[in-house]
Amino acid sequence: MQATRAQTPDSPLRCARPSSWERWFNVAGLAAMHFGVVLALWMGARTIDVAIVAGLYLVRMFAITAGYHRYFAHRAFKTSRVFQFLLALIGTTATQKGPLWWAAIHRRHHRESDTPRDVHSPVQRGFWWSHMGWILANEHEEYEPSEVKDLWKYPELRWLDRWHVVPVLALLLGTLFIGGLRGLTWWYCVSTVLVMHGTFTINSLSHVWGHRRFATSDDSRNNPVLALITLGEGWHNNHHRYMHTANQGFYWWQVDISYYALKALSWVGVTWDLRKPPQRVLDEGRRGKPAPFVRVVAADELRAEPRSAAPEPKREPLLAPLPQPADAE
Repeated sequence: MQATRAQTPDSPLRCARPSSWERWFNVAGLAAMHFGVVLALWMGARTIDVAIVAGLYLVRMFAITAGYHRYFAHRAFKTSRVFQFLLALIGTTATQKGPLWWAAIHRRHHRESDTPRDVHSPVQRGFWWSHMGWILANEHEEYEPSEVKDLWKYPELRWLDRWHVVPVLALLLGTLFIGGLRGLTWWYCVSTVLVMHGTFTINSLSHVWGHRRFATSDDSRNNPVLALITLGEGWHNNHHRYMHTANQGFYWWQVDISYYALKALSWVGVTWDLRKPPQRVLDEGRRGKPAPFVRVVAADELRAEPRSAAPEPKREPLLAPLPQPADAE
């Protein structure tokens, strides 16, 4: 995916909309990756190919689910600035754009979930739009730096957000150099397409397929199949009930591999202060069947949000612990 032009800290304007050729570059890149998958299947797989694909899938799925989603979008745990950068760097190789863009768009999704202004609601615009169409459209390329003011102050994150295509090309060329055509098609294309469609199922399927434990204001669902594919993201109704948690599987039987990994990292001091849902939320989920989803959209919800200037970035020591926002539901 082509890099989105980042906004300078003192500019009152939004991040610039990509040109038409950049949009077609994104479409062509996506099509080429899927062609690479077809070519890989035609060539056949070796054991080493399957092993490398599995490794790249797990590492990058963790970077998206634990990094882009639970850390950057929701600040569900604390870590050092070095590991913060590592999560962002690996996340960019999943070809889902930069960490600031991803966090801003996802926070917007939670504010407008399943309303006409939702970025990728299958309830509003159907399966294909919510699965892939929205990320290729121009209308969601822009974001306000004020939407990610807690992250904007880190220049290394702004650089990655602006040049997120660089780690993608580095991985692509690395697989080609080490493994030749087989490395490019199997190691890069197959693993990237699997990660992409795996995470996109949360947008397209987890608001229409599954069960509802909590009576949220949207149509989010819990789905154990999607939870396994995405290392725990499939407990989506839980997440929409109480979003600022490191665990999305609220109960012991809800498998959440990303949380298990974060917990293990906390034992060696890489992560800490992993946030969990309060007891009252857990008790609420045990009480029985929630009310059906009903969303009444007021007229003022459809008005455009006012523009705001970007916050001035602050310099911090490299290894300083990172501040977190106050608890919110």
